[in-house]
Amino acid sequence: MEWEDMVMEIIPMLAEGLSNGGGLGLLGAGLGAGLVTFGGAKGIGQLAASALESQARQPEVAGRVFTSMIIAAALIEGFTFFALIICFQISGKVFSTLAAAGAGH
Repeated sequence: MEWEDMVMEIIPMLAEGLSNGGGLGLLGAGLGAGLVTFGGAKGIGQLAASALESQARQPEVAGRVFTSMIIAAALIEGFTFFALIICFQISGKVFSTLAAAGAGH
């Protein structure tokens, strides 16, 4: 029942955002966060698949491949977190703009 209460609290907030013109900004931030997460997961999945394939073909280089894989995965995760922070900042900016517009009325 807790998620139902949470949804019932969020729906009026989203409706107000859509009616005040901020809905597209929130939608864009949400889509951006989803795409960033999907892209990061796809990149790390391809990285791991390629690393495992190369380790299966040449087991003697497994240590070097693993080290390179970890470094590349860290870079992908760093970029993903940076992009998510940007998306959250955009949504926060939209919310603060909507709150300021609501306070002015």
